[in-house]
Amino acid sequence: MAQAHQKNHDYHIIDPSPWPLLAAIGAFLLTFGGVGYMRYLSGGSFELFGLELAHPWLFYIGLAIILYTMVGWWSDTIKEAHEGHHTRVVSLHLRYGMIMFIASEVMFFVAWFWAFFDASLFSNEVIQAARVEFTGGQWPPKGIEVLDPWHLPLYNTVILLLSGTTVTWAHHALLHGDRRGLVAGLTLTVLLGALFSFVQGYEYAHAPFTFKDSIYGSTFFMATGFHGFHVLVGTIFLIVCLLRALKGDFTPKQHFGFEAAAWYWHFVDVVWLFLFFSIYIWGGWGAPLAHG
Repeated sequence: MAQAHQKNHDYHIIDPSPWPLLAAIGAFLLTFGGVGYMRYLSGGSFELFGLELAHPWLFYIGLAIILYTMVGWWSDTIKEAHEGHHTRVVSLHLRYGMIMFIASEVMFFVAWFWAFFDASLFSNEVIQAARVEFTGGQWPPKGIEVLDPWHLPLYNTVILLLSGTTVTWAHHALLHGDRRGLVAGLTLTVLLGALFSFVQGYEYAHAPFTFKDSIYGSTFFMATGFHGFHVLVGTIFLIVCLLRALKGDFTPKQHFGFEAAAWYWHFVDVVWLFLFFSIYIWGGWGAPLAHG
């Protein structure tokens, strides 16, 4: 019987894990804490089950739990891979999980694109009286100076496209057992990701409009800002892969962690192309350009 239990199967039954429950608790606290934090910043109140939650502390507790869960859960996943528990079926399911995660991210960005196109395509809709009042019945709204798409936005487009080629180079180097190429490609990708974030921060600091100026500013910053956050997350993801590569992790046959990071980075690239063409070029067409 003992030998039967030691037999390797094409699946892995792990011990009960605390991470799913801890992640759920953290997400709950983060969500309600975030609402309470926003109410706190606006001077309002927020009660749940008779408790006043209009304070920032609940949000930070939830955030700390989420970050702790991420580190602990992914560390366990890496440990399982090193112990040989990532069989074909487990590896396939990990890939399915990453695909579904990216699909959920696609839906997330669909919401911001929807908001932008609804406001821009129907800027003079009669039933949207408040919108017509604020936009002047045109898009971009009257009085709005837009960013020149052929300046910093184009520069960032080239940066991201180049980073997509370097991460692909790193992947092919790994598949061919070229560890120096893997490290070099990952290093360049991380540097390009950091450069993109720096350029976008500079662009935001010198933007001729703000988040609360108009619906143009709010939709612009929500869409591009969340993309910038995803670039930051993707850069951290790639830094972890770089550190693991320097330690000697990843083999041509087993490298899901790196593969997931590469998928995520290509997703970020594609979203930026949609943002560049729809918001920077089409969305600002005909409006005066900001100078300086």
